[in-house]
Amino acid sequence: MFAYLVRRVLYMIPTLFIISLISFTIIQLPPGDYLTSYVAQLRAQGDQVDAAEMEALRERYGLNQPVYVQYFKWISGILLRGDWGQSFEWRKPVSELIWERIGLTMAISGTALLVSWFIAIPIGVYSATHQYSWLDYLLTFFSFVGLGTPGFLLALIVMFWAQSQLGINVGGLFSEEYILAPWSWAKFVDMLKHIWIPLIIVAVGSTAGNIRITRANLLDELNKPYVETARAKGLKERNLIWKYPVRVALNPFFSTVGWSLASLISGATLVAVVLGLQTEGPMLLRALTSQDMYLAGSFILLLSTLTVVGTLISDILLAIVDPRIRLS
Repeated sequence: MFAYLVRRVLYMIPTLFIISLISFTIIQLPPGDYLTSYVAQLRAQGDQVDAAEMEALRERYGLNQPVYVQYFKWISGILLRGDWGQSFEWRKPVSELIWERIGLTMAISGTALLVSWFIAIPIGVYSATHQYSWLDYLLTFFSFVGLGTPGFLLALIVMFWAQSQLGINVGGLFSEEYILAPWSWAKFVDMLKHIWIPLIIVAVGSTAGNIRITRANLLDELNKPYVETARAKGLKERNLIWKYPVRVALNPFFSTVGWSLASLISGATLVAVVLGLQTEGPMLLRALTSQDMYLAGSFILLLSTLTVVGTLISDILLAIVDPRIRLS
Protein backbone atom coordinates (compact mmCIF):
# COMPACT_ATOMS: atom_id res chain seq x y z
CA MET A 1 0.00 0.00 0.00
CA PHE A 2 2.84 2.43 0.86
CA ALA A 3 4.61 1.82 -2.46
CA TYR A 4 1.31 2.36 -4.25
CA LEU A 5 0.85 5.76 -2.56
CA VAL A 6 4.45 6.83 -3.27
CA ARG A 7 4.00 6.08 -6.99
CA ARG A 8 0.81 8.12 -7.13
CA VAL A 9 2.40 11.11 -5.35
CA LEU A 10 5.45 11.04 -7.65
CA TYR A 11 3.15 11.05 -10.67
CA MET A 12 1.51 14.23 -9.34
CA ILE A 13 4.66 16.40 -9.48
CA PRO A 14 5.24 16.49 -13.28
CA THR A 15 1.49 16.52 -13.82
CA LEU A 16 1.05 19.70 -11.76
CA PHE A 17 3.98 21.36 -13.57
CA ILE A 18 2.44 20.61 -16.97
CA ILE A 19 -0.95 21.81 -15.70
CA SER A 20 0.55 25.14 -14.62
CA LEU A 21 2.05 25.62 -18.10
CA ILE A 22 -1.23 24.79 -19.80
CA SER A 23 -3.21 27.03 -17.41
CA PHE A 24 -1.06 30.06 -18.16
CA THR A 25 -1.00 29.31 -21.89
CA ILE A 26 -4.80 29.14 -22.04
CA ILE A 27 -5.08 32.59 -20.49
CA GLN A 28 -2.61 33.97 -23.05
CA LEU A 29 -4.42 32.52 -26.09
CA PRO A 30 -7.01 35.30 -26.66
CA PRO A 31 -5.57 38.32 -28.50
CA GLY A 32 -4.55 41.26 -26.33
CA ASP A 33 -4.72 41.40 -22.55
CA TYR A 34 -6.77 42.96 -19.79
CA LEU A 35 -5.49 46.49 -20.47
CA THR A 36 -6.31 46.12 -24.17
CA SER A 37 -9.87 45.13 -23.31
CA TYR A 38 -10.06 47.93 -20.75
CA VAL A 39 -8.92 50.55 -23.27
CA ALA A 40 -11.44 49.28 -25.85
CA GLN A 41 -14.20 49.52 -23.25
CA LEU A 42 -13.25 53.11 -22.32
CA ARG A 43 -13.18 54.16 -25.97
CA ALA A 44 -16.57 52.54 -26.58
CA GLN A 45 -17.95 54.69 -23.76
CA GLY A 46 -16.39 57.82 -25.28
CA ASP A 47 -13.80 58.29 -22.52
CA GLN A 48 -10.28 59.52 -23.09
CA VAL A 49 -7.40 57.08 -22.63
CA ASP A 50 -4.13 58.26 -21.09
CA ALA A 51 -1.43 56.40 -23.04
CA ALA A 52 1.20 57.16 -20.40
CA GLU A 53 -1.01 55.72 -17.65
CA MET A 54 -1.69 52.57 -19.69
CA GLU A 55 2.03 52.11 -20.34
CA ALA A 56 2.76 52.58 -16.63
CA LEU A 57 0.18 49.90 -15.76
CA ARG A 58 1.62 47.59 -18.42
CA GLU A 59 5.07 48.04 -16.89
CA ARG A 60 3.75 47.52 -13.34
CA TYR A 61 2.04 44.23 -14.16
CA GLY A 62 4.83 43.00 -16.46
CA LEU A 63 2.57 42.82 -19.52
CA ASN A 64 5.34 44.21 -21.72
CA GLN A 65 7.60 41.25 -20.88
CA PRO A 66 7.80 37.93 -22.80
CA VAL A 67 5.22 35.29 -21.92
CA TYR A 68 7.75 32.92 -20.37
CA VAL A 69 8.96 35.71 -18.05
CA GLN A 70 5.38 36.39 -16.97
CA TYR A 71 4.88 32.67 -16.33
CA PHE A 72 7.99 32.27 -14.15
CA LYS A 73 7.14 35.44 -12.28
CA TRP A 74 3.65 34.08 -11.60
CA ILE A 75 4.54 30.49 -10.68
CA SER A 76 7.57 31.44 -8.58
CA GLY A 77 5.42 33.86 -6.61
CA ILE A 78 2.93 31.09 -5.86
CA LEU A 79 5.52 28.48 -4.90
CA LEU A 80 7.99 30.67 -3.00
CA ARG A 81 5.88 33.43 -1.46
CA GLY A 82 2.28 32.28 -1.71
CA ASP A 83 1.64 35.29 -3.97
CA TRP A 84 -0.95 34.45 -6.64
CA GLY A 85 -0.59 37.82 -8.35
CA GLN A 86 -2.74 40.92 -8.55
CA SER A 87 -6.21 41.07 -10.06
CA PHE A 88 -6.31 43.83 -12.67
CA GLU A 89 -10.05 44.37 -12.50
CA TRP A 90 -10.54 44.15 -8.75
CA ARG A 91 -7.24 45.86 -7.86
CA LYS A 92 -6.76 43.34 -5.06
CA PRO A 93 -4.51 40.31 -4.47
CA VAL A 94 -5.85 37.18 -6.16
CA SER A 95 -5.45 35.08 -3.01
CA GLU A 96 -7.62 37.53 -1.06
CA LEU A 97 -10.38 37.38 -3.69
CA ILE A 98 -10.32 33.57 -3.84
CA TRP A 99 -10.39 33.02 -0.08
CA GLU A 100 -13.20 35.57 0.35
CA ARG A 101 -15.64 33.30 -1.48
CA ILE A 102 -14.22 29.81 -1.23
CA GLY A 103 -15.88 29.06 2.12
CA LEU A 104 -19.41 29.78 0.87
CA THR A 105 -18.72 27.96 -2.40
CA MET A 106 -17.51 24.77 -0.69
CA ALA A 107 -20.34 24.94 1.86
CA ILE A 108 -22.98 24.96 -0.89
CA SER A 109 -21.36 22.50 -3.30
CA GLY A 110 -20.04 20.16 -0.57
CA THR A 111 -23.38 19.96 1.24
CA ALA A 112 -25.19 19.44 -2.07
CA LEU A 113 -22.79 16.59 -2.91
CA LEU A 114 -23.40 14.85 0.43
CA VAL A 115 -27.17 15.36 0.14
CA SER A 116 -27.01 13.87 -3.35
CA TRP A 117 -25.15 10.78 -2.12
CA PHE A 118 -27.40 10.20 0.89
CA ILE A 119 -30.52 10.40 -1.30
CA ALA A 120 -29.26 8.70 -4.46
CA ILE A 121 -27.62 5.60 -2.95
CA PRO A 122 -30.66 4.24 -1.02
CA ILE A 123 -33.01 5.06 -3.92
CA GLY A 124 -30.66 3.47 -6.46
CA VAL A 125 -30.34 0.33 -4.32
CA TYR A 126 -34.12 0.07 -3.91
CA SER A 127 -34.67 0.63 -7.63
CA ALA A 128 -32.17 -2.11 -8.56
CA THR A 129 -33.52 -4.65 -6.05
CA HIS A 130 -37.12 -3.98 -7.18
CA GLN A 131 -36.43 -3.88 -10.90
CA TYR A 132 -39.48 -3.27 -13.14
CA SER A 133 -41.79 -2.57 -10.20
CA TRP A 134 -44.13 0.44 -10.50
CA LEU A 135 -42.00 2.37 -8.00
CA ASP A 136 -38.87 1.58 -10.03
CA TYR A 137 -40.55 3.04 -13.13
CA LEU A 138 -41.63 6.11 -11.16
CA LEU A 139 -38.15 6.69 -9.74
CA THR A 140 -36.62 6.15 -13.19
CA PHE A 141 -38.99 8.74 -14.66
CA PHE A 142 -38.09 11.36 -12.06
CA SER A 143 -34.37 10.65 -12.41
CA PHE A 144 -34.57 11.19 -16.18
CA VAL A 145 -36.46 14.46 -15.62
CA GLY A 146 -33.77 15.56 -13.16
CA LEU A 147 -31.01 14.68 -15.60
CA GLY A 148 -32.72 16.47 -18.47
CA THR A 149 -33.52 19.71 -16.62
CA PRO A 150 -30.69 22.27 -16.73
CA GLY A 151 -29.82 23.69 -13.32
CA PHE A 152 -30.16 27.31 -14.43
CA LEU A 153 -33.66 26.60 -15.81
CA LEU A 154 -34.70 25.01 -12.52
CA ALA A 155 -33.28 28.07 -10.73
CA LEU A 156 -35.40 30.39 -12.87
CA ILE A 157 -38.51 28.29 -12.21
CA VAL A 158 -37.93 28.28 -8.45
CA MET A 159 -37.28 32.03 -8.41
CA PHE A 160 -40.47 32.74 -10.37
CA TRP A 161 -42.54 30.43 -8.16
CA ALA A 162 -41.16 31.89 -4.94
CA GLN A 163 -41.73 35.46 -6.13
CA SER A 164 -45.22 34.92 -7.56
CA GLN A 165 -46.66 32.44 -5.04
CA LEU A 166 -44.77 33.18 -1.81
CA GLY A 167 -43.87 36.81 -2.42
CA ILE A 168 -40.23 36.33 -1.42
CA ASN A 169 -37.00 37.07 -3.25
CA VAL A 170 -34.74 34.01 -3.24
CA GLY A 171 -31.79 35.54 -5.06
CA GLY A 172 -28.41 35.75 -3.31
CA LEU A 173 -27.24 34.20 -0.07
CA PHE A 174 -28.02 37.13 2.23
CA SER A 175 -30.64 39.79 2.75
CA GLU A 176 -29.62 43.26 1.61
CA GLU A 177 -28.70 44.48 5.08
CA TYR A 178 -26.30 41.55 5.67
CA ILE A 179 -24.39 41.50 2.36
CA LEU A 180 -21.58 43.78 3.52
CA ALA A 181 -22.05 43.25 7.26
CA PRO A 182 -19.41 41.34 9.28
CA TRP A 183 -20.18 37.77 10.27
CA SER A 184 -22.53 37.40 13.22
CA TRP A 185 -25.14 34.96 14.47
CA ALA A 186 -27.87 37.02 12.80
CA LYS A 187 -26.03 36.93 9.46
CA PHE A 188 -25.51 33.16 9.76
CA VAL A 189 -29.23 32.61 10.43
CA ASP A 190 -30.08 34.84 7.48
CA MET A 191 -27.79 32.74 5.26
CA LEU A 192 -29.56 29.54 6.36
CA LYS A 193 -32.86 31.07 5.23
CA HIS A 194 -31.45 31.54 1.71
CA ILE A 195 -29.03 28.67 1.23
CA TRP A 196 -31.59 25.84 1.03
CA ILE A 197 -32.72 26.90 -2.45
CA PRO A 198 -29.31 26.68 -4.18
CA LEU A 199 -28.66 23.46 -2.25
CA ILE A 200 -31.78 21.84 -3.71
CA ILE A 201 -31.12 23.12 -7.23
CA VAL A 202 -27.46 22.04 -7.28
CA ALA A 203 -28.30 18.63 -5.75
CA VAL A 204 -31.12 17.74 -8.17
CA GLY A 205 -29.00 17.02 -11.25
CA SER A 206 -26.27 15.09 -9.44
CA THR A 207 -28.84 13.11 -7.42
CA ALA A 208 -30.63 12.00 -10.58
CA GLY A 209 -27.36 10.93 -12.20
CA ASN A 210 -26.18 9.09 -9.10
CA ILE A 211 -29.45 7.17 -8.89
CA ARG A 212 -28.92 5.88 -12.43
CA ILE A 213 -25.26 4.99 -11.71
CA THR A 214 -26.10 3.11 -8.51
CA ARG A 215 -28.98 1.22 -10.11
CA ALA A 216 -27.01 0.20 -13.22
CA ASN A 217 -23.91 -0.93 -11.32
CA LEU A 218 -25.88 -2.85 -8.72
CA LEU A 219 -27.88 -4.66 -11.39
CA ASP A 220 -24.57 -5.83 -12.88
CA GLU A 221 -23.50 -7.26 -9.51
CA LEU A 222 -26.71 -8.89 -8.29
CA ASN A 223 -26.52 -11.95 -10.54
CA LYS A 224 -22.81 -12.65 -10.20
CA PRO A 225 -21.69 -15.99 -8.73
CA TYR A 226 -20.44 -14.60 -5.41
CA VAL A 227 -23.91 -13.16 -4.70
CA GLU A 228 -25.59 -16.47 -5.54
CA THR A 229 -23.07 -18.27 -3.31
CA ALA A 230 -23.82 -15.94 -0.41
CA ARG A 231 -27.55 -16.54 -0.87
CA ALA A 232 -26.97 -20.28 -0.90
CA LYS A 233 -25.21 -20.00 2.45
CA GLY A 234 -28.36 -18.53 3.95
CA LEU A 235 -27.39 -14.87 4.42
CA LYS A 236 -30.30 -12.53 4.91
CA GLU A 237 -31.08 -10.67 1.69
CA ARG A 238 -30.75 -7.21 3.24
CA ASN A 239 -27.39 -7.95 4.83
CA LEU A 240 -26.19 -9.64 1.65
CA ILE A 241 -27.10 -6.72 -0.59
CA TRP A 242 -25.49 -4.01 1.53
CA LYS A 243 -22.39 -5.97 2.50
CA TYR A 244 -21.24 -7.21 -0.89
CA PRO A 245 -22.74 -5.96 -4.19
CA VAL A 246 -23.53 -2.43 -2.95
CA ARG A 247 -19.91 -2.01 -1.84
CA VAL A 248 -18.70 -2.90 -5.34
CA ALA A 249 -21.42 -0.81 -7.02
CA LEU A 250 -20.26 2.31 -5.15
CA ASN A 251 -16.79 2.25 -6.76
CA PRO A 252 -17.81 4.98 -9.27
CA PHE A 253 -18.59 7.32 -6.39
CA PHE A 254 -15.04 6.96 -5.09
CA SER A 255 -13.51 7.20 -8.56
CA THR A 256 -15.23 10.55 -9.24
CA VAL A 257 -13.92 12.30 -6.13
CA GLY A 258 -11.35 13.97 -8.40
CA TRP A 259 -14.11 15.70 -10.33
CA SER A 260 -16.09 16.40 -7.19
CA LEU A 261 -13.32 18.43 -5.51
CA ALA A 262 -12.99 20.72 -8.53
CA SER A 263 -16.77 21.07 -8.81
CA LEU A 264 -16.84 22.27 -5.21
CA ILE A 265 -15.24 25.47 -6.53
CA SER A 266 -16.51 25.86 -10.08
CA GLY A 267 -19.66 23.74 -10.05
CA ALA A 268 -23.05 25.23 -10.91
CA THR A 269 -21.61 28.48 -12.25
CA LEU A 270 -24.72 29.25 -14.31
CA VAL A 271 -26.95 28.52 -11.31
CA ALA A 272 -24.83 30.89 -9.21
CA VAL A 273 -25.12 33.60 -11.88
CA VAL A 274 -28.91 33.21 -12.11
CA LEU A 275 -29.39 33.22 -8.34
CA GLY A 276 -26.82 35.97 -7.75
CA LEU A 277 -24.74 33.87 -5.36
CA GLN A 278 -21.50 35.29 -3.94
CA THR A 279 -19.49 32.21 -4.90
CA GLU A 280 -16.39 31.44 -6.96
CA GLY A 281 -18.12 30.44 -10.22
CA PRO A 282 -19.35 33.90 -11.29
CA MET A 283 -15.98 35.43 -10.38
CA LEU A 284 -14.15 32.88 -12.55
CA LEU A 285 -16.53 33.56 -15.46
CA ARG A 286 -15.99 37.31 -15.09
CA ALA A 287 -12.21 36.90 -14.93
CA LEU A 288 -12.21 34.85 -18.14
CA THR A 289 -14.39 37.31 -20.06
CA SER A 290 -12.35 40.33 -18.92
CA GLN A 291 -8.97 38.58 -19.49
CA ASP A 292 -7.94 39.19 -15.89
CA MET A 293 -5.10 36.74 -16.44
CA TYR A 294 -3.71 36.31 -12.92
CA LEU A 295 -7.16 35.78 -11.41
CA ALA A 296 -8.34 33.48 -14.22
CA GLY A 297 -5.04 31.59 -14.36
CA SER A 298 -5.02 31.07 -10.59
CA PHE A 299 -8.57 29.71 -10.74
CA ILE A 300 -7.71 27.26 -13.52
CA LEU A 301 -4.56 26.16 -11.68
CA LEU A 302 -6.51 25.73 -8.43
CA LEU A 303 -9.25 23.69 -10.11
CA SER A 304 -6.72 21.52 -11.93
CA THR A 305 -4.73 20.95 -8.74
CA LEU A 306 -7.90 19.96 -6.89
CA THR A 307 -8.68 17.50 -9.68
CA VAL A 308 -5.22 15.91 -9.37
CA VAL A 309 -5.46 15.77 -5.56
CA GLY A 310 -8.98 14.38 -5.85
CA THR A 311 -7.72 11.70 -8.22
CA LEU A 312 -5.11 10.72 -5.62
CA ILE A 313 -7.84 10.51 -2.96
CA SER A 314 -9.93 8.41 -5.38
CA ASP A 315 -7.01 6.02 -5.90
CA ILE A 316 -6.56 5.67 -2.14
CA LEU A 317 -10.26 5.06 -1.50
CA LEU A 318 -10.50 2.56 -4.35
CA ALA A 319 -7.41 0.74 -3.06
CA ILE A 320 -9.07 0.47 0.35
CA VAL A 321 -12.45 -0.81 -0.87
CA ASP A 322 -11.04 -2.97 -3.70
CA PRO A 323 -7.64 -4.64 -2.96
CA ARG A 324 -7.33 -5.74 -6.60
CA ILE A 325 -6.58 -2.14 -7.61
CA ARG A 326 -3.48 -1.65 -5.45
CA LEU A 327 -2.09 -4.97 -6.68
CA SER A 328 -2.42 -4.00 -10.35
